[in-house]
Amino acid sequence: MTERWEFKVEGLDCAEEVTILKRSVGPIVGGEDQLAFDVLSGKMVVLAPKEPLTQDQIVTKVASTGMKAEAWTKDGASAKGRNQARFWTMILSGVFVLLGFLTHLSLGGGLEGALGVGENPPPVPPFAIALYALAIAFGAWFILPKAWFALKSLRADMNLLMVIAVIGAVLIGEWFEGAVVSFLFAVSLWLEAWSIGRARRAVDALLDLGSPTARIRNEAGQEIEAEPETVEVGTNFLVFPGERLPLDGRIAMGTSHIDQAPITGESIPVLKEPGDEVFAGTVNGEGALEIESTKPAQGTVLAHIIREVREAESNRAPSEQWVERFARVYTPAIFVMALLVFLLPPLLFGGAWDDWAYNALVLLVIGCPCALVISTPVSIVAALARAAQMGVLVKGGLYMEEPSKVKAIAFDKTGTITEGKPAVVDVIPFDEHDEAWVLASAAALESRSEHPLAKAILDEANERGIGFEPATEGQALGGKGVHGRIDDREFWLGSHRYLEERDQETAEVHQLLEDISSDGKTSVVLGNESHVCGIITIADRVRPEAKATFDRLRASGIQEIVILSGDNQGTVEAVGKVVGADEVRGELLPSDKVDAIEQLVTKHGHAAMVGDGVNDAPALARASLGIAIGAAGSDAAIETADIALMADEIERIPWLIEHSKRTTGTIRANIIFALSIKAIFVVLALFGEASLWSAIAADMGASLLVVLNGIRLLRS
Repeated sequence: MTERWEFKVEGLDCAEEVTILKRSVGPIVGGEDQLAFDVLSGKMVVLAPKEPLTQDQIVTKVASTGMKAEAWTKDGASAKGRNQARFWTMILSGVFVLLGFLTHLSLGGGLEGALGVGENPPPVPPFAIALYALAIAFGAWFILPKAWFALKSLRADMNLLMVIAVIGAVLIGEWFEGAVVSFLFAVSLWLEAWSIGRARRAVDALLDLGSPTARIRNEAGQEIEAEPETVEVGTNFLVFPGERLPLDGRIAMGTSHIDQAPITGESIPVLKEPGDEVFAGTVNGEGALEIESTKPAQGTVLAHIIREVREAESNRAPSEQWVERFARVYTPAIFVMALLVFLLPPLLFGGAWDDWAYNALVLLVIGCPCALVISTPVSIVAALARAAQMGVLVKGGLYMEEPSKVKAIAFDKTGTITEGKPAVVDVIPFDEHDEAWVLASAAALESRSEHPLAKAILDEANERGIGFEPATEGQALGGKGVHGRIDDREFWLGSHRYLEERDQETAEVHQLLEDISSDGKTSVVLGNESHVCGIITIADRVRPEAKATFDRLRASGIQEIVILSGDNQGTVEAVGKVVGADEVRGELLPSDKVDAIEQLVTKHGHAAMVGDGVNDAPALARASLGIAIGAAGSDAAIETADIALMADEIERIPWLIEHSKRTTGTIRANIIFALSIKAIFVVLALFGEASLWSAIAADMGASLLVVLNGIRLLRS
């Protein structure tokens, strides 16, 4: 048994087709929730199919709706062929409308006769009727199978509404308007397919980042090109300057700047050296690299991102779900309203049957819900693709709208607000010593240590360009410090407690060390047998961008920012003062963080948690929105978080909130626009002031405009 089946569905161009497929395929796969759709890719996914169901049964069921399904491939030739067929049937429909109108014009009493205006228009000539009939047939070529399925299912949809409207126009003798409606609806469907195709190509351009080949060496030492899917983990591959990396890996030889913007959104290329991790889809800079593959092609970070964006429809946005529920009620309601418009005025007020039948047909035409139902999914997928380009992986439309609702954000401290590693903050020399000497002496004593504090001292010495010789006779002091000989003199480096044990502490030094501790810093004391030479303060350095990020979050509408940490309260308070947090809570267990998040959710309704995606997992899960940072290279973070920031850049969070607000604003504008157009034409139809062709033209224009408006989010 497989976990999922994927199908390419010809004709899946609109959310209306999604509804049709749910009604048809849903019952045989165990319910509609077993289906997922990607309208932009024309894909239908059957989740967890169960025996004895077969793929052939699903293909047959899809065929009954007038669409065609086949096993999913990346090749888009069949979809392209269908779009070409749709285009040519539309053109033929338009040609026969024009020929029919010209024939009607010459044989049927001039312009008034051809347009059917006046008190007693002449009958339509038989030859013109034949031409109009051909126009209707070609215009409805792709509509009739879906309309027939809707009729068999006893569920009205836009296709059935259009067919009824055209048949009704023919029955009351309005051949010209029936043909025009059929043609314009074919134009509408083609434009919709074209605009969806444009969105699809735009998304593909953003996500088609994989290198087509990997350059490896064969057993004879010759360079050959291979498909990334065939390269085994552990294989070394070559990447020359300017080339895109085909796989995730670790640099074995070479140094170069890598443009990681396609994965992490970082605007500046990052220097990579032997031992550093690199990712598929990024672009090599100036140096040739030999890289050891660490993941198969289907397991790269880029593959994760593409898969999450492609499957965005699996987690549909609240707006999308609302539109679908609304359309389920709206379409039958329009059908009933049209029936009442046809029956009540003639029966109750003596109205002319032909006139009110015409008005009822106009109502059916404007009742087509396509502009409404397509308004949301295009916007959501465009927003998801743009976020992915910016290094923000959003796990589906369900989470694309949530950032716009968040009123409070809780941050983990270590590795989120801070850099996650100790760093030297201050060097305080005593007596005749200076900073360089104190740092060099401390580095000499710590030169062979692997302790994180030792690494911080060594890194600081290297950054300042301070040279030193390793101390001799070095010896660790069991968690208290280290001592050794420098220039034939014994020195020691240790904690405040070790200083007290040596009984070398003065009142002045004691107060200074207490102040350092209250500021959330760790102190390391350097001394010799006679006196204290200096103090080095070490802390987990606050990210330089943290304060500006917090300010921007408040400007975007966040009401409360909280820091949650397992570190001691004094350290957390010191960090909170630097970044301007509203509240800080230290010495928390994972369960305490969950309680804190629950309080924020209760207080504000929507609260987000930002952490590393692993040790903060319980709190991330409890929050309205879980955001993991630094997810590039971390499968766990990508899989568990609602949203993953691929780089360690918390400044992406305010951008995410603003992007989410732009997305929800676009969706809201699309829905209001689509409903307003329909409301206007419903009123015009009720008063007999709208025509069939103007109604379908308005609906066609509305569909195109909402799609193009949604695509704008690709450039936000």
